Amino acid sequence: MTENEIAYQIVGASLELHREVGPGLLESAYESALAYELAQRGLSVKKQCAMPFHYKNMMMEVGYKIDLLVQDKVIIELKSVEKLHPVHYAQTLTYLKLPNLKLALLINFNEKFIKDGIHRIVNNL
Repeated sequence: MTENEIAYQIVGASLELHREVGPGLLESAYESALAYELAQRGLSVKKQCAMPFHYKNMMMEVGYKIDLLVQDKVIIELKSVEKLHPVHYAQTLTYLKLPNLKLALLINFNEKFIKDGIHRIVNNL
């Protein structure tokens, strides 16, 4: 599957999840439920993937974790906050750059309409 095909499945699963439970839950609840929903669609999902930080030929284990990694290609950074801030976008882009991936979805489930909470972040490599 391409990154766009995976993203299409992620958006569909996010819509389904938000329709079922709505806004207001903790991020961890959305993470578990979205991972379940994506797995039910036949996608490979890794939760809380450790993200090593490489600096000048050294690998540093500094505790960065990706919320969800789908098909080893698309990162999902989940939030359940009143408002996304520029730091959330920057963090997501950094998570894309560390493993040199192309696409991430930053999803804030604390929106009345989930379509307003889904943002594509692209690493132009």
